[in-house]
Amino acid sequence: MAGAKKTDAYKAFFLGPKAENEAWVRAEFQAVLEHWFQWRKHLFPDDQPVSTLAERRAPAYLMAREAMTQGLDELKEMLTDEVPKYTPRYIGHMVSELSLPALLGHFAILLHNPNNTSRDAARVGSRIETEVIAMLAEMLGYDPDRAHGHITGGGTVANFEAVWRARFRQDHWLSLALYIAEIHKVRLDLFDAAHMGWARFRQLVKDYNVPVDNLRGFSAVASNPYGFGERMNAAFGIAYRGPVMLVPENKHFSWTKATNIFGFGEESFWPVALDAMGKLDVASLQDRLNEARACNRPVTMVVSVAGTTETGEIDPIDQVQGILNAAHNRHGWDIWHHVDAAYGGFLCSLLRGRSPSNVLSVSSMAALSTLTDVHSITIDPHKLGYVPYSCGALLTRDAETYAVSGFKAPYLERRLDVPDKWSTTLEGSRSAAGAAATWLTGKTLGFHADGLGAVIAETIKACRDVRTHLAEALPDVRFFSPADTNILCFSLARAGDGLKAANAATEALFERFVACPDFSVSKTTLGLKSHDKVIQRHVGSYRGRLDDDRLVLIRMVFMNPFWADQKVRETLTEELVRFLGETAEPHSLAS
Repeated sequence: MAGAKKTDAYKAFFLGPKAENEAWVRAEFQAVLEHWFQWRKHLFPDDQPVSTLAERRAPAYLMAREAMTQGLDELKEMLTDEVPKYTPRYIGHMVSELSLPALLGHFAILLHNPNNTSRDAARVGSRIETEVIAMLAEMLGYDPDRAHGHITGGGTVANFEAVWRARFRQDHWLSLALYIAEIHKVRLDLFDAAHMGWARFRQLVKDYNVPVDNLRGFSAVASNPYGFGERMNAAFGIAYRGPVMLVPENKHFSWTKATNIFGFGEESFWPVALDAMGKLDVASLQDRLNEARACNRPVTMVVSVAGTTETGEIDPIDQVQGILNAAHNRHGWDIWHHVDAAYGGFLCSLLRGRSPSNVLSVSSMAALSTLTDVHSITIDPHKLGYVPYSCGALLTRDAETYAVSGFKAPYLERRLDVPDKWSTTLEGSRSAAGAAATWLTGKTLGFHADGLGAVIAETIKACRDVRTHLAEALPDVRFFSPADTNILCFSLARAGDGLKAANAATEALFERFVACPDFSVSKTTLGLKSHDKVIQRHVGSYRGRLDDDRLVLIRMVFMNPFWADQKVRETLTEELVRFLGETAEPHSLAS
């Protein structure tokens, strides 16, 4: 139909809370099974069946089938008690109704069980992964012809992959500096050398006639890290203390894990303070960079967040990149900038296509538009991509940035025009199901403002509508901040309340939600040490007293696509307002 958009019928892309699309979905799942059956029957026509009709009618065979049926029945019965995350009444965490293309893509390729560790085990799965990385790259702003990446088991692994790559290149640069110092007795400026960039690396290799393979003996990673530290002390006449990572206090827990797993030591995790809105404070970042320079601590990576886990905030990525660009222009430093967009990455779909959405704030659009300039990005299709668990992805802007340590496995070695990913991924075996689910979503719904972006835009509008109605009806509901995304956080407090009393009231309200079967929400707690400016601003908004070291918040994630339906939105908003009006009296809850 001329002029029609895919999202004019966005409900066709989801099963529906009452399985409204059951007939079509049932037929499509049956069609997938039929294709799978026929593929097996016809691929090798001369091969004989391995079981006969007599065997299939034998008692042992029938007993085995009956056991499987009983086990499956038991599992199905157990699953009736699973959390109903498909309904718009579920606003608890970053999970929601799955899209039908994602489910069908996941199911179809799962039956073939490709292992994307190698094209020997995943001829089609590997191709699909390459294509979906190009789709995601284009959505995020990278050049899809230059970008590299792969599907991971989730955002945590994707963040680890970025650390691995950032450490790989910095280790090369430090190895070269140590080589030149020990072999040629020339001391480079250590901090400059740690961020020299590949162009200067290649020039120095040429100037000093360095056999690059020999650098393994000068590497902290490829040799002995303790010996490397001692040699750096001697070569540069300093107490070398190793590299650091600059990560904002709103970080995901995976970043502290990364410093541990990659052997940096937790002391190397340098937190960057947050501003009063809970976002990375660029002045603090500049101070941290200056401190690292003064201490000769190489900066392996600077991290920004697009869609924080607790509150969905988007860091000023453009300003962070501006600081790093200025450092490059002034000093020649190439400092890795990684954006953890596990949640917020798909917001970039609002910026793409024929009719970009203006639902995001100007600052958020500026931040997301800068993703094209950063070194690497984490994104989770299993969040705002509406894809089944577990599916994350790492993307880098080019092949040079994607480069990482290699390992040898003779049983997997084969000369290829395009190398297999097994040697450049932390995970060995990797299912192609997440790639297929994301691929079919991109092919059908589309990662642009007239497709997935339109669905997400409506969830952001729904979040703001709920906030407006709660604010009008319930003056004691204290909102955390203007929401960047579709996550709404608030506490419960009367004007002048102490934070301790407000926290008690909010905790009691959460327990009422837990006991209520009509809505599922979540709770988050922000500590004063990491969120001091945020908490002071929040408590100041109701002229409260700062008599506790934490802030307890009710957290609602409005990512279910059916919040786009006006009737659903009005009905559930009215129910929320009524529920809170009946239960959210701060002093009675606190007592």
